[in-house]
Amino acid sequence: MSNALKFGKVAVLLGGKSAEREVSLDSGRAVLEALIRSGVEAEAFDPQERCVTELVNYDRAFIVLHGRGGEDGQIQGVLEWLNIPYTGTGVQGSAIGMDKIKTKQVWQGSELPTAPHRIVSKDADADEVIASLGLPFIIKPVHEGSSIGMSKVEKPEDFAEALAKATEHDAVVMAEKWINGREFTIVLLNGQALPVIRLEPPKDVAFYDYEAKYNRNDVQYGIPCGLSEAEEKTLQELALRAFQAVGCKGWGRIDAMQDEQGNFWLLEVNTVPGMTSHSLVPKAAKAVGYDFDQLCVTILEQTLQYHGVDQ
Repeated sequence: MSNALKFGKVAVLLGGKSAEREVSLDSGRAVLEALIRSGVEAEAFDPQERCVTELVNYDRAFIVLHGRGGEDGQIQGVLEWLNIPYTGTGVQGSAIGMDKIKTKQVWQGSELPTAPHRIVSKDADADEVIASLGLPFIIKPVHEGSSIGMSKVEKPEDFAEALAKATEHDAVVMAEKWINGREFTIVLLNGQALPVIRLEPPKDVAFYDYEAKYNRNDVQYGIPCGLSEAEEKTLQELALRAFQAVGCKGWGRIDAMQDEQGNFWLLEVNTVPGMTSHSLVPKAAKAVGYDFDQLCVTILEQTLQYHGVDQ
């Protein structure tokens, strides 16, 4: 209990105004309860309901805001300005990580493998995109998380609906080549890659979408992941390089695919991953001996090494 006093008064930032608000509220409540159980003086702070200037009344912040406003550098910038230590990635890494195109550009520049893609406009020609990427491919809003607005395009007539769905959520939309193979996620914590998790959504969903992530109970999570020891080490090292290339710090998650030829492809980075009962970070942490409360305190301890200026 006394050890928790070193943190002072902690704001657990949750909710917000992004499309991921409900998930953030769930994640934030779980983190808040864990910190309180651990003796930390912690309070919920929802930026949609309170003015961010009130954060001056806190000693540090645990960011559990998913999506825009929370993962894109905005709240990190506010906290930098107020000189309040916070968990996770800084302003620049958050801004890059929330932008799927910018993330891919960084990875390509760092010679890291990522699936072929292209930006598509509202009036994009389906035949042109198909000629460029082949079928199938996936349409994604560039600045959303939790698979919001994403659709798999398997035939030309699927394109218009998928594009319309994505543009409901974002003015910038991308098409990405579909990688046939196995899907994995790699959790990064304090400079280490935790055991890789294999994701196996039920057969009746096209991919690991929002429904599978948060509402289904029939998704299979493989730990161990089914890779050989050498393959798992390769993927962990690749994820660490990808995380560091974007400028991410503290904790986060990299999603990747392994194609049918055995090659790994990076999909995206998550700088404030979910912390709900369905979430992947607690599952990976549990595999190396962290219970949920210990995990939350470990993440909060990152703020004790905070030096300001984009961390």
